Order: sequence, then structure tokens, then C-alpha cells
Amino acid sequence: MRRITKLAIAATALASLLLTGCSDNGGGDRDADGKVTLRFQSLAWQKESVDANKELVDEWNAEHPDVRVEYVQGSWDSVHDQLLTSFEGGEAPDIIHDASDDLADFAYGGYLTDLRELLPARLRSDIPQRSWDTTTFGDGVYGVPFLQEPRVLIANEKILKESGVRIPTAEKPWSWPEFRRITKKLSSGDGKRFGVAWPLKDPVSATLNLGLSAGGQLFHRDADGKAEVRFTEGDAVVPGTVHDQVNTDKSASAATLGMGGSDTLPGFFGGKYAMVPLGFSYRQQIAQQAPEGFEWKVLPAPAGAEGPAQGVSPQTLSIAEESPYKKEAMEFIDFFLQPANMARLAKGDWMLPTGNGALKDPALRAEKDGWATGAALAEHLVSAPAQSVRGYPEWKDKVATPAYQEYYSGAIDADELEKRLVEDGNLVLARYQR
Repeated sequence: MRRITKLAIAATALASLLLTGCSDNGGGDRDADGKVTLRFQSLAWQKESVDANKELVDEWNAEHPDVRVEYVQGSWDSVHDQLLTSFEGGEAPDIIHDASDDLADFAYGGYLTDLRELLPARLRSDIPQRSWDTTTFGDGVYGVPFLQEPRVLIANEKILKESGVRIPTAEKPWSWPEFRRITKKLSSGDGKRFGVAWPLKDPVSATLNLGLSAGGQLFHRDADGKAEVRFTEGDAVVPGTVHDQVNTDKSASAATLGMGGSDTLPGFFGGKYAMVPLGFSYRQQIAQQAPEGFEWKVLPAPAGAEGPAQGVSPQTLSIAEESPYKKEAMEFIDFFLQPANMARLAKGDWMLPTGNGALKDPALRAEKDGWATGAALAEHLVSAPAQSVRGYPEWKDKVATPAYQEYYSGAIDADELEKRLVEDGNLVLARYQR
């Protein structure tokens, strides 16, 4: 999360007001008849997802004439700065859609409501504690986690079948050493086909979240509760695998290291890459864009001694601390996230719901398009390592991103990677914990 100056806040205030459609009083509003209007800022962007969100808002409004919800369209690209501007200006939406890894500064800054006294028992029990951990900062709970996205391997099924390699399952995934051996076997050796394409334009979250399976944690708390970076043997497994695939085995394409996930799809469809590690929701893009007759399969990500554990940062719904209608806002969230509704939202975004009730939907357990593989991974999804670390955004941008990028490309060695992550990283974190 980026911090912006008071000057930047002033400069973007008008844009924020236009985006959120805010009134002069901020928060919700009450008309002359005593009816309440709540503003719900959604970040849904795919048509199916936007449609599902708007349909649920319409259903709520039809059933609750005295508490109307106004749908406001936000954007993932600018949400952090836009929310900070609206909080500073007293113009925040009542109900806020965001991601759990963006909440820490807002929670510690007093901008979000602690939901513990508002959460209905049904919602609290339906969502497992491992998901609540992603929105817990200090003693408070500052968001309701409702959609989550594991990383999976999207594989060219024809290449897999012809190779004769073992097909992994959620119950028995490939180990990281096995994954390395298999990607080497799937490569042509002459650069015409690579076993895997790693799209690592943003390398940090992928590395840390996958690293949990190998026992990596990277962030630890000292006796005083302060966060510090420590690089252990488990933290070296995932980056070491990627580095060796690119630089030693030549089983991973160096050209994809600076790409986003979508950038790798043309090469994947063309048979240049046998597999691509991607977020679960990329299945929609693949289903829509794959050439006719192209066969693809969803596989679990490799795992280590800790099993298929993987860090995630779920999408969340929060309530602004300045909202005068917190009770009504939570009543809408409870309606919005009823099991059947949460399942609708998950299908619209091609993601997994956090709620146990929604996960029972048969459509989310179908073999088609890999839904069953994702559902089997749900119980292994835990809070991302850096979820509650203050200063993480700066550490990520200034220290970790360039360090991982240089290591993966072969520009620096493992010792230099560790030195930068730990020594330079702890200097950054120390500024936030004095």
C-alpha cells in the first residue's frame, strides 16, 4: 500500500468525490422520511461479477425499502489512494470492497470499524478462522473475507499425456524437487518449448505465498511483537526452484519473468509453455480465449513438507468507522454473503468462496474448468505471510521486488538475495515500529 502526501490528497480529492458519488455529509444518508441510504463501493470488474453484485443490491433494495443501498463502482487500480483520500476528507463509502492485504494501514489508522461486536453468529461460524486471520489486526477484525484465489498450475493436457509424467492431485501434489524434474522433462531443450513459464512481473506475493508450503515464512515477530525478516531454509525453496529452472535447467523461459499472467497465454496456447502458474480466476480468460480443441487442465501448485499450504489475501467487505449506520451496513453484508449469494459471487469472479456453506454448491465442485481442484485446496489456504506487517508495501516495492527480479534473472546469487531481503528489509520495517 502506498502512502500519499497531503498535497496529493488535496490534488486527488475532486477525482475521489466523482468516483464515489459522495455527499457533503460523508457516509450514508437519511432522507426526510427517515429512510437510510448506504453507499457500497464495489471493485467487481468482470461482467459476470458486476452483474452478480448489482443483482444482489437490487434484491436487497426490493426487500428493504427503508435501507437502500447505492452501488458505487470503484477500481482495483486506484483503490488504496482513492480510499485514503475519501477517509481523510470524511467522504468514505459505508461499505468498502477491498483485499485483506490492503487493510492494515486503514485498520491501524482508525478508518475501519472493528466488526467483532457487529458480526452475526451465522457469518462468523460459516467462514473458517484461517480466513478471519487475514482481516485481524491487533485485537480487532476489520473486514469480512469472502472470495479467495489460490495459485494453481494451468497445464497443456496434451503435452502432459504424451510425456507420461505423474499427474498431481490436491491430495498428492508434486513436491518442489519433483516439479523441477518434470519441467525439465517437458522442455524440448532447444528453446522451442519450456516446461513452465513463470509470469513474475510482481514476484513478491507469488514467492511468499507459495513458499508457505515449504515452511517459508520470512516475517517473524520478536519478543516485543515487532516484525522482522529472517531468511530460513524454507524461504529458499521456491526462489531457488525458479532460479534454477531459468538459469540452470533452462526449463523455464527467462522472457516471461517480466510478464503478467495474461501475457503468457498466447505462448501457452501455442505450445511454447507446457504449464503456467496462475491465479485461479485466470481460468475464465483461458476458457474464453483458448483456441478450439485446445485441452487444458488445472493442477495444484507444488508443495513441500508443510503440504499444499498457500498464502492468500481474500477479497473483503469492511465498514467505514465514520459511517453512522454500521448496524444497517452489517445487515446488508450478512445478506450479501448468504451461502447462495456468496456462491453466485464466486462463480461470477471464477474464484473460491471462503464460506463453508457456499463451498457446498455443486457447481464449485465440478471437474469442468478445474473447479474441483480449487475446492479441494480451500482448506489449505491461510493468511499471507505479510498480511499484518506494517511497512510491508515499502519493503515490497523498494527491497523485495528488485531483489527477487535480479535473483530470478541470474544477476545476483542467493547470498546477495538473502542479504538484501534481511538487512535492507529490516531497516525499512524498523521505521514503522518505533
